[in-house]
Amino acid sequence: MYTKHAAVFLYAISPVHMGAGQALGVIDNPIQRERHTQHPCFAGSGIKGAIRHAWQALGGDADHITRILGPEAGSSELHAGATSLGDAQLVAFPVRSLKGSYVYASCPTAIERARRLLSLLNINLAWPDLPDVTDGHCLVATTTVLSDGKLYLEAFEYAATESSALQSIARDLAQRALPAGAEYAYFQSKMGTDFVLLSDADFAYFAEHATLVEPHVRIDDTTGTAQDGGLFYTENLPPESLLVAPLMASSTRSGKDDLPAEVVLGHMKMVLDGKLLQLGGDATTGRGLVVATMVEG
Repeated sequence: MYTKHAAVFLYAISPVHMGAGQALGVIDNPIQRERHTQHPCFAGSGIKGAIRHAWQALGGDADHITRILGPEAGSSELHAGATSLGDAQLVAFPVRSLKGSYVYASCPTAIERARRLLSLLNINLAWPDLPDVTDGHCLVATTTVLSDGKLYLEAFEYAATESSALQSIARDLAQRALPAGAEYAYFQSKMGTDFVLLSDADFAYFAEHATLVEPHVRIDDTTGTAQDGGLFYTENLPPESLLVAPLMASSTRSGKDDLPAEVVLGHMKMVLDGKLLQLGGDATTGRGLVVATMVEG
């Protein structure tokens, strides 16, 4: 039984291609998305695999990998790991803005799902209730992102209302979701001020259509020219996206020198908190860099 809980915030600092396989649409290599919201997500299995791969490089003890994360496929050891990592859900998505370069956009569904998850993980929150927001309107944490009282995102204009409740949530998220340190101070400050809440429908548009799509061309090794039919498109989650995943821990179950749940969670925090992980594909082209921040319940 999992007795210790934590949340793991994952903040993208490069494009992230957590692939969903080939598709029949315009984008050949789409990213993973939730079926019911179409919000980008990271599968828990992919996050756990990335942690296992980087365990020792991040300072983890090699003797603990199997006991904490479970035996590898085909291993003769028969016991479960002592940690459970869930899928990461979208909290905030960067959208190009006329003022301030970009804003951190979210929506009522994403905020309330984050509130519910953090509460279930026994993380104390003092987030106030948010006013309703309708299509074509938005709430802003501060008016610094407005031009003539309007918010301009990509080619769209939104009537805006300043919300102290949203500012409170944005500042709390910025403090929890990003590591401490001078290198993150700018982004903590920006998330606290340039945070906007769109309606679920308006947010869904950007979450689906404002990702980074890159064309790739296969080159013929013999001729050095592009192959016929070699053009394909790969989708990436943009940098500055924020997701959160649940992490639960139990005592190890290897049958020898077992560790209690609080020690397991301590090892996970030592390996993850404030560290750089690589998730998903295209690692050799700098894709998949995320900073993890672990918040205990």
